[in-house]
Amino acid sequence: MTDKTEGGDVRLAGISKHYGSFTAVHPLDLTIPQGSFFALLGASGCGKTTTLRMIAGLEEPSTGTVSLGDREVTHLPPYKRPVNTVFQSYALFPHLDVSENIAFGLRRRGIKSVKKQVDDMLELVQLGQFAGRKPHQLSGGQQQRVAVARALINHPQVLLLDEPLGALDLKLRRQMQLELKRIQTEVGITFVHVTHDQEEAMTMADTVAVMNGGRVEQLGAPADLYENPKTTFVANFLGTSNLIEAEVLEAGASDVVVSSAGTKLRVPAARCSTTPRTGGKLLVGVRPEKISLVHADAADTVEAGRNKVAGKIAATSFIGVSTQFVIDSPVCPELEVYVQNIERDARLVPGADVILHWNPDHTFGLDAAQDIDAGIETVEEGA
Repeated sequence: MTDKTEGGDVRLAGISKHYGSFTAVHPLDLTIPQGSFFALLGASGCGKTTTLRMIAGLEEPSTGTVSLGDREVTHLPPYKRPVNTVFQSYALFPHLDVSENIAFGLRRRGIKSVKKQVDDMLELVQLGQFAGRKPHQLSGGQQQRVAVARALINHPQVLLLDEPLGALDLKLRRQMQLELKRIQTEVGITFVHVTHDQEEAMTMADTVAVMNGGRVEQLGAPADLYENPKTTFVANFLGTSNLIEAEVLEAGASDVVVSSAGTKLRVPAARCSTTPRTGGKLLVGVRPEKISLVHADAADTVEAGRNKVAGKIAATSFIGVSTQFVIDSPVCPELEVYVQNIERDARLVPGADVILHWNPDHTFGLDAAQDIDAGIETVEEGA
């Protein structure tokens, strides 16, 4: 299927949502480009589902406007908006087979000849051979694809997905992530996906808005958010970050030199979210997989120019593809390091003295005034 639905950008201008004295979404400006796969990512209670429901027309904004293309739809009821929503529950009709579930929206609009459109949708979601089955005869992933097909057959301008993979097991969820991305690429319409799952958002979305406390904390491509977090919340919510509190010794145009517990480290100035000042504080961040680990006896094998930190192995966890190390270091009590299990050094056991080293270009700097633990707690339920 190659039909591209015409439409326009989704534009939210100053929208907010209050429930009495509680503010679920603070005034928000957001543009979702036409034809993109856009994710609203955040923990429970961050305002992502409320934002989605305001786009759908299921919630009335307290302030601001919602526009789809050139058309403002802020006060239109859901059925008059060119959007469809797929929920986690799927909400399929148990007494109808797959074909009739998909055809439901067309029949409701009085369209009699639906076979070709239904067949096209069955082909798109790769369920042609299941057309005559009832929902209870399908797997969770197949039911989810029926729900997507039923929404897409109405040719919405925007498809809204509210935690659609939350009920699936891990393997099936990963499979469906790729399926949804394939479907979105093929039909070319705007997908807006709400999720609390960082991997899910990063796998599928072109652009991710990380929400926290009813605000968008950071917006960008998944790789950019991961490599260049602007806040401690984003650094900790998208994967794991080691954050080292340090003092700025030199604030150069290209490099910033800092010191932590007597150890000097370099940070690219371009990767600092705040303007470092000599004598000021900086949170120095590095992802666990960017760090290499050697036994202290092999310290002389570390190349010059790399950031180096001494420490002692506190714990190890073997997880198949890699071993996760927790390192007790003067610069930070619990540094995490992920080492691929290619050639394992038998000396790297709890209690061993080690040297951690990494390319300074893989380091980022954050405002030291932020809460260093922000974003560490994640949840299993969306909001």
